[in-house]
Amino acid sequence: MAAGIAPPIRVIFVCTGNSARSQMAEAILRREGGDRFEVVSAGVDPRGVNPLTVRALAKAGLDITGARSKSVDEFVGQPFDYVVTVCDRARETCPYFPGGRETLHWGFDDPAEAEGTEAVRLAVFERVMGEIAGRIRTFVPRATRARSTAASG
Repeated sequence: MAAGIAPPIRVIFVCTGNSARSQMAEAILRREGGDRFEVVSAGVDPRGVNPLTVRALAKAGLDITGARSKSVDEFVGQPFDYVVTVCDRARETCPYFPGGRETLHWGFDDPAEAEGTEAVRLAVFERVMGEIAGRIRTFVPRATRARSTAASG
């Protein structure tokens, strides 16, 4: 790494199954944050990536083909600037993540629990994805600003 270049801001998104919300958040932050962020996602009880997650993200121009559900156990002991829980169940199960400097909770509906036709369920995935994207759009400048303030102070 070149002198004077700050390392990327490390973020882990945690939810229950790492099948929808945390996968969406990871993909969106990768796009929005670029090389300023290093981002992963994990679940307290990984269940595989929901195919509707892949479809909703693809419609938004984000390809996560080949993504896999990961367990939080894979990341314990790694340092993270932000640990972000995206569901209440993960917040209750994983209230403290070793190595996290700041823990945030962003509660979103679980699109995997949506019922109805595939089109109706996909619409729920897209709505939740939009909510996550909105939260990330406010998070990126805040986290970047916090990093610059810490580096200069």
